[in-house]
Amino acid sequence: METPLVERIVADPNYQTLKSRRSSFGWTLTIAMLVVYYGFILLIAFQKGLLATRIGEGVMTWGIPIGFGVIVFTILVTGIYVRRANSEFDELNEKIKREALK
Repeated sequence: METPLVERIVADPNYQTLKSRRSSFGWTLTIAMLVVYYGFILLIAFQKGLLATRIGEGVMTWGIPIGFGVIVFTILVTGIYVRRANSEFDELNEKIKREALK
């Protein structure tokens, strides 16, 4: 990559905006995922009785829906990121490319 091109891209305010928003959003989702995942692990470590408690008269315990919830949460977080990346982040990326190639 040519150095003047890199310098133009780095100096572009749209690039700074993209970098800032993407990083901030990524860290927010990462922290949310870590809280959910490690919260589940802490429940397993310290509240086995709660997770082993049966729901109703059947054989299902609270651990199954909570574990399933962690998986669903992961899918939702991924979907949220992809949706925002495909709209806001891609638009900024296109603006940066157009400006850099002028």
